Amino acid sequence: MSEPSSSSKRRGRLLRTGAALVVLLAVAGYLVVQYVTGGTGPGCKVVSADGGAASYEFTPEQAVNAATIAAVGTNRGLPERAVTIALATALQESGLRNIEHGDRDSLGLFQQRPSQGWGTPKEIMDPAYAAGMFYEHLAKVHDYQRLPLTVAAQRVQRSGFPEAYAKHEPDATLLAAALTGRAAATLTCQGRPGTARTTGPDAVRAALVRDFGRDAVEEAGAEVGGAEVGGAATPTPSPSAASPGTGSDSGTGDRTVTLPVPARGGADGRDVLERGWQLAHWAVANASALHIERVAYAGREWTAGVTDGQWHATDAKNGDGSAGAAGAVRITTGG
Repeated sequence: MSEPSSSSKRRGRLLRTGAALVVLLAVAGYLVVQYVTGGTGPGCKVVSADGGAASYEFTPEQAVNAATIAAVGTNRGLPERAVTIALATALQESGLRNIEHGDRDSLGLFQQRPSQGWGTPKEIMDPAYAAGMFYEHLAKVHDYQRLPLTVAAQRVQRSGFPEAYAKHEPDATLLAAALTGRAAATLTCQGRPGTARTTGPDAVRAALVRDFGRDAVEEAGAEVGGAEVGGAATPTPSPSAASPGTGSDSGTGDRTVTLPVPARGGADGRDVLERGWQLAHWAVANASALHIERVAYAGREWTAGVTDGQWHATDAKNGDGSAGAAGAVRITTGG
């Protein structure tokens, strides 16, 4: 057999080099798109409040859905255990993604089926509605807080794989602790800008109403407008309304939503802090979707785009999140 000619070798090298360059350019383009859009890869992280090694990384999309699930649960007065069960269930059923497909007619975060009475397809694809329906059924499970998580979840879901929920309990426990506000300053996101078309304080207030309900948001002092939450209607804030929820930071006053944190009982201020941290973590989880640039609470501040994405003390005296620092959550949106 004759040896390949030198020109053939050169052509082969050029083809291999060209193919490698095309692959590199494709990867670079993908990474740029992911960065600009908020990406589908991990951009958020929750860690243990006790300084342990446990952590969970997730995407901005998952963060928004997890925050909604937690908000709906606490707004119903349900305990953290209920939120943990709901989050573990959604992790198993959909990976905390609001998907439009599934087994037979299953849809959404919890893969609920219209044919089984969970609601219309449109309702089920509303994360707040879907979470509410899950909690409604969970509350009917006798002594669910004392049951193993996988048993409680299975009595709601009737899954063909009843043991599958158990593997998500550690991650769901971390998420629930942060998103109910019990574990302070444990949830962070990179805060890359998402693709939302509606931004600014009105969008933040509308999202708060969507997840927490009108009564809870108005109790906190953030003025909102639009249709009543709880039905199919989407809240539509009134841009012209005078808003006590807009702060007055220098240069950012018209972009800041201030949420006074109302007490929910308890003389030591613990409930106040937990409510505040729930709102603060909710804002960070929604940072990419709502173009939130900064969140401040209890002497700490999170800023989008900062390399470490951590909460930093803004007041040495109150940086530990003491009750004296808990007055309001300040959410500053992008311009």
